Amino acid sequence: MPNLKFLIKHPSHFLALGFGAGLSKKAPGTIGTLVGIPIYLLISSYSFSIQMMMALLFTIVGIFICNQTAQALKVKDPSAIVWDEISAFFLMLVIAHPLLNPLKIFELFVLFRIFDIWKPFPINYLDKHVGGGLGIMLDDYVAAFFALLIYFSIQ
Repeated sequence: MPNLKFLIKHPSHFLALGFGAGLSKKAPGTIGTLVGIPIYLLISSYSFSIQMMMALLFTIVGIFICNQTAQALKVKDPSAIVWDEISAFFLMLVIAHPLLNPLKIFELFVLFRIFDIWKPFPINYLDKHVGGGLGIMLDDYVAAFFALLIYFSIQ
């Protein structure tokens, strides 16, 4: 388990561990997902295209930083790495933007956590068979996709 010293050792670790959220002893993925909310709220007044560019940047940077941090920890997909949850949930909020209010954010949060924890096929397959930073990120993005499908089907 990484500690504060590891967190501040390199900017990639600081980001990959969600600014410290990944150091949580309990439910680091859930805590990391919550970090996506204030990040989204900070840019929610920007145009949709800027928000999507940020989401794309978070994805590209995420593949790199998650890979670098996992290699440093010598673990395929450490639970302390939460950038994948942050960036996938951030993208969900951007996509659902016009409909958002606190209740809708909560609904998205619950749906995302269900799919991220449950990992039905193909999420579980990707989680087990795609390695590196791409693998760390990809299963969360597919979980976000399924969560959004459910979310928009019940709206």
